[in-house]
Amino acid sequence: MQTLTVQVQDNFMQEFLNFIKNKKESIHIEEDENLKYDPYFYERQEELHQIRDDIKSGKIEMSSHSSVWESINNHLKTLDT
Repeated sequence: MQTLTVQVQDNFMQEFLNFIKNKKESIHIEEDENLKYDPYFYERQEELHQIRDDIKSGKIEMSSHSSVWESINNHLKTLDT
């Protein structure tokens, strides 16, 4: 069995489902749980993978923990005055 992603126009959905119903021995439809809870799951996943690759390659430089907290503390000091 092979898995495909199919995008169907809203106005064609019922016709598509009727077609699939006639082929139910050969085709199985399953709702993607990831998309059920987050419609942008795959776009976000791809973006995170790209960020990770950029960090590994050195394209993006990571800040140290102490550097981040130093910046936060400096910013908070400006709010107090």
